[in-house]
Amino acid sequence: MNSAERLHICIVFFFLFCPFSSVNCSTSNSLTVANNGYMNWVKHIGSRNHSVFQIAENKFQPCKTIKVNKNPKLGDFTTVQAAIDSIPTVNLCRVVISVGRGTYREKIEIPATMGYITLQGECRKKTIIQWNDTADRIGKNGLPLGTYGSATFAVNSPYFIAKNITFKNKAPAPAAGALGKQAVAMRISADTAAFINCKFVGAQDTLYDYRGRHYFKNCYIQGSVDFIFGDGLSLYENCHLHAKTNTYGALTAQKRESLLEETGFSFVNCKVTGSAGALYLGRAWGSFSRVVFAYTYMDKIITPPGWYNWGDKHREMTVFYGQFKCSGPGSGHGGRVRWARELTEEEARPFISLSFIDGNEWVQNL
Repeated sequence: MNSAERLHICIVFFFLFCPFSSVNCSTSNSLTVANNGYMNWVKHIGSRNHSVFQIAENKFQPCKTIKVNKNPKLGDFTTVQAAIDSIPTVNLCRVVISVGRGTYREKIEIPATMGYITLQGECRKKTIIQWNDTADRIGKNGLPLGTYGSATFAVNSPYFIAKNITFKNKAPAPAAGALGKQAVAMRISADTAAFINCKFVGAQDTLYDYRGRHYFKNCYIQGSVDFIFGDGLSLYENCHLHAKTNTYGALTAQKRESLLEETGFSFVNCKVTGSAGALYLGRAWGSFSRVVFAYTYMDKIITPPGWYNWGDKHREMTVFYGQFKCSGPGSGHGGRVRWARELTEEEARPFISLSFIDGNEWVQNL
């Protein structure tokens, strides 16, 4: 680590620690330096070329359409996996897989070389892909699947698009404190994926936002503990996030581990509701976990502190948790932990548009 990086880290530590602790940060010059350092970072994130990801060049004009239907007379295939297997191993053009209504009991994985796939359902209420694996289930190799391997649907290829489909893990909600019961409905492990009007249903660890730039619009996401988790750089717009927990749950567990990582979750114009219990907006899975909620309605299920440090007080100095112009009985900032932020307009700006995920390069006509 060079001296500039050390200075940057010191400035961020100072800025995050001083305003929200009992330490006497009395020197106005030092505070000015910290504030200036932070705002320089905000401007950097807000710039068009902030991302460390490569320039994205999506393809939208389809070269082929494949039909999947439970009735073999109405489609090319009766299973989604068979349709995927029919695509060339190295795919370089947009292939649309049109999936008819019905429940498809399948465990599906798209390989990394099979890019530019669109999965188009008839209606998210009527087109459902489901399975029921858990992390402790033994796989074909004789070892537990783990959280990563428990996914009903896993995407490893770039430029994936899904529309009007429900992805579900049917494993029952685990008892409090149970181990190995993570049950992923969707794992997205690749860059530049978009989900439009989709539904993700599970209990613990529903949506594994593992890695890459992702866009979720008009989606419904349901779970109990850490039900949106991972280290993606993702924008959730106009989504409904619903918790089903009788005790304590957590909406997000973002895993950013370094100050230099350009990852985080941003929720804009969303709605957070719950049936019972109490819900944290996020838990600091990563030491530099970053999550922002803007213009979001929060039901009373949100616990007043809002955020949890994962049992590590050191993370309170390095995480970035913020709200901006949120509403509802659970949005009040007065009871929040002291290390969360009520953002100013300037601070919020980098998180509330497609530029957060370089979306102008690869999200269009969706």
